[in-house]
Amino acid sequence: MALTKEDIINAVADMSVMEVAELIEAMEEKFGVTAAAAVVAGPGGGEAAVEEEQTEFDLVLTGAGEKKVNVIKAVREITGLGLKEAKGAVDGAPATIKEAMSKDDAEAAKTKLEEAGASVELK
Repeated sequence: MALTKEDIINAVADMSVMEVAELIEAMEEKFGVTAAAAVVAGPGGGEAAVEEEQTEFDLVLTGAGEKKVNVIKAVREITGLGLKEAKGAVDGAPATIKEAMSKDDAEAAKTKLEEAGASVELK
């Protein structure tokens, strides 16, 4: 008598976590596949894969606003640029001020620039 899918699912549901892990390992060896490949090939195909969370952000100045001097000071503080370079970045808006920042650092820098009167985006 052949087992149905429902019989197999019920049998797996009654197993402990350790037994399920051993079953998966045995199936990987028997069929020459990995569990990760089976998940991607499941319903929805690759669309079911979870999108990775962004970990690095670029700080982009989109506009200097009316308080340009304050924005230049904030850019200098965030980047360590000299006065001339910071002024050039602010005058050249939209401009990437700093690249590959952590989420916390990027949020803090964005807040600092917005308080100075600038328009900022994180990419």
